[in-house]
Amino acid sequence: MFTGIITDVGKVRRVEERGDFRFEIDTAFDLGSVDIGASIACSGTCLTVVKKGAGWFAVDVSAETLACTTLGDWQVGSAVNLERSLRIGDELGGHIVLGHVDGVCEIVSITPDGDSRRFQFRAPDNLAYLIAAKGSVGIDGVSLTVNDVDDKEFGVNIIPHTQLMTTFDHASPGDNVNLEIDVLARYVSRLAEQE
Repeated sequence: MFTGIITDVGKVRRVEERGDFRFEIDTAFDLGSVDIGASIACSGTCLTVVKKGAGWFAVDVSAETLACTTLGDWQVGSAVNLERSLRIGDELGGHIVLGHVDGVCEIVSITPDGDSRRFQFRAPDNLAYLIAAKGSVGIDGVSLTVNDVDDKEFGVNIIPHTQLMTTFDHASPGDNVNLEIDVLARYVSRLAEQE
């Protein structure tokens, strides 16, 4: 479980195709306190540390994960939003993020809005109805508040601090990003299906 507050932007240092893909990611995390088997959210995707070295860790990514995330586009040099898993007693500064990406959405536009930037996203048909104004979403692992929703598109404002501390600083219209729907919306939708 995570909060959607990014604590490092890592870089892919190696990509290895095996039965699954293995990615090695450079990080500023103190890896002495990261155990093999620990979970790290990598651009919103909960992945397991399978190997580590000085300033880097490795994760294995299955075909299922590649199919419903942007991780298949990663290459050496790709920037990755990183967050270590939540520990009992940690501040829940964002919202509850599971690291279970629901799908991929597209950045439609980015426009200045004061010192912030207004991002407009287009959600996939099967997820758009689960996004609500003033609700929460996880985009590439970042906890964001939805400002408005118009059919399949929704907008968020990203403040300068968030831009600087995440991969949003280098985002462009047309980029695909990982989308995690708020966990409460998932369960409400599931319960509604049962009626």
